[in-house]
Amino acid sequence: MQLLRKLLFPISLIYALVVFVRNRLYDMDVFGSTTFSVKTICIGNLSVGGTGKTPMTELLVRSLSPRYKIAVLSRGYRRKSSGYILATATSQVADIGDEPFQLFSKFPKITVAVDADRKNGIEQLQKEIKPNLILLDDAFQHRKVSPDYAILLTTYDNLYFDDWYLPTGNLRDVKYAAERANCIVVTKCPEFLDKNKQEAVKKRINPKEHQTVLFAYLSYGNEVIGIERSLSLSDFIDKEVSLVTGIANPKPLVSYLKSKGIGFEHLAYKDHHFFSKDEVEVLKRKKCILTTEKDYVRLKDDLDNLFYLPVAHSFLGDGKMILEQELEALMHR
Repeated sequence: MQLLRKLLFPISLIYALVVFVRNRLYDMDVFGSTTFSVKTICIGNLSVGGTGKTPMTELLVRSLSPRYKIAVLSRGYRRKSSGYILATATSQVADIGDEPFQLFSKFPKITVAVDADRKNGIEQLQKEIKPNLILLDDAFQHRKVSPDYAILLTTYDNLYFDDWYLPTGNLRDVKYAAERANCIVVTKCPEFLDKNKQEAVKKRINPKEHQTVLFAYLSYGNEVIGIERSLSLSDFIDKEVSLVTGIANPKPLVSYLKSKGIGFEHLAYKDHHFFSKDEVEVLKRKKCILTTEKDYVRLKDDLDNLFYLPVAHSFLGDGKMILEQELEALMHR
């Protein structure tokens, strides 16, 4: 696979040129961007998947929903529907996509909607819901909308400025697009990343005056959650476990489980994978399946032997407080 990606380098140059020209046309107002009266916060990245956008959206929902009427607007990647759809109690994963379904299941009191056209989605939410705040999930490249605040995520082990463009690398946007972010969060850091290493990364990012750089690590839950019961992670040490992942980067989860002494076979699928009937039948024969929350919402109606390990972002130092202060200032502008 790595050899193939290197052989596709000429295509990556063409791709880089296309995204560069597109961005410049927006920068010069040849293509227009719309601002809205409702406050909007964009969560996104410059690469394809694996930076932790959904856990970051969940973090913002937990922090802001007690004080504000929140809506989350997503594209609903790989859903089997089109256009604008508002999530309801009867919505299925196929209708709105796995990540929006996960959010709506976890936070039923907030509004979740999907629309590939974020501008239209915001207009519909303003008419129907009248929220105080709309979180734009995975919308950094959607420049038809100019958000009030943009959070850019980049992983510690693959920082955007060290990456290259698709298909040779993982970048789907130009590197200088990071300048549009108000806050750059370096995710999936080592839990005890020292100040000197943080400063070294920050120096390489070279943030502008309007930008804040924060650092976060993945924090896994103490309990593994199943359909009818929850177990301690230590209960899985002596079990015959199959780890099923359909996410962009399962390496942190794999490393974490191994560090806890859990042995498992790893059945890895592509990101946002929809499981076929034959694949489900194979999984039904497994004794115990451990998976991610995103995969859990796709499989829970078909499997009884299914558990997921919750994951969240935890900030290093005063990062959480700094972000919350910036968002409160935004809401009172």
